[in-house]
Amino acid sequence: MGQRREGNDMNRRSFLATSAAGATAAASLSVAKAAETLRPLGETGVPDWHPERLPLGPLQDSRYPDKHIEALDPKRFKGSPGTGAVERVATGFRWAEGPAYFRAGRYLIFSDIPNNRQMRILEDDGHCSTFRQPSMNSNGNTVDKQGRLITCQHSGRRVVRTELDGTITVIADSYNGKKLNSPNDVAVASDGSIWFTDPSYGILGNYEGLKEPIEQEKHNVYRVDPHNGAITVAVDDFVQPNGITFSPDEKKLYIIDSGITQGGPAHIRVFDVDLGAGKVSNSKVFAENFAPGLTDGMRCDVDGNVWTSMGWGDPKEDGVRCYAPNGDMIGKIHLPETCANLTFGGLLRNRLYMCASTSVYALYVNTQGAMTP
Repeated sequence: MGQRREGNDMNRRSFLATSAAGATAAASLSVAKAAETLRPLGETGVPDWHPERLPLGPLQDSRYPDKHIEALDPKRFKGSPGTGAVERVATGFRWAEGPAYFRAGRYLIFSDIPNNRQMRILEDDGHCSTFRQPSMNSNGNTVDKQGRLITCQHSGRRVVRTELDGTITVIADSYNGKKLNSPNDVAVASDGSIWFTDPSYGILGNYEGLKEPIEQEKHNVYRVDPHNGAITVAVDDFVQPNGITFSPDEKKLYIIDSGITQGGPAHIRVFDVDLGAGKVSNSKVFAENFAPGLTDGMRCDVDGNVWTSMGWGDPKEDGVRCYAPNGDMIGKIHLPETCANLTFGGLLRNRLYMCASTSVYALYVNTQGAMTP
């Protein structure tokens, strides 16, 4: 199905004006008002993610070196520059997912799936606000080479692109005349091709999407041609394809199968990639020691190490794992919540942002994220 554009669901000028008015109103609050007892979550007043409501900053009992950063191979794991700690930078969400960093604006966009909204954190002052609501229960996000937001939407059952003028282009919403299941995560290659996963999570109930019939019997990984928008199946043998990312040289494609939720595997597979032909081959299991938990989202650094989320199993394993290109696990980042996804941000791409259940965490690392989203 060809790409199509539709009207912007958010007037940017109104958004900015509203934000400015809100900032002015907040600045005028009296000291007495600010010191009032916080309202329970869900009531009107101070937003859920406001620092007055829930604690932000370094995790409890943090010190240098931070005990939440575990180097299994100190020579290869670059989880911290030394004087750095894991910080909670925003909280108060129901299920944080899909972080994407915009260097031009120095902000992070991520999804709060059950709350049907996309959020934005400004890097300069840490301000967090709603970027788009409703978001069609958006999940995975990334940024293409033109600086445009690419989003997977559960309840829309589609992949969309937010253009630089704010309008929305539908990239994919069906295959062979049938609706997609619920696009989950997405990666954009240097040639402009868009690769996305299509498990069924977003149509299994009304919490993270809308309960609807499954139309695509196979839960595929798709490729969208950068020239004509044609949608083809890249891989068709996953139980529940989930996170997806390219190696820095784009010769490898990593895809997570979180099929353990449906009685299948909990592992990461790696493929050889021929971008020119739009094909992958030589499938291998890259990492598989996640059960009884699972991994969900991942990114690569400039050295080809794979940083991947971890959760749903042993609470002591909640957080992030780092794997060397040969599959060796070389480090861990421990978080107090199940982690769903992550991305590298900051102007130097050395700030690791981690979406973990109700919060977003961040850590300065001693490496850089790969340029490939």
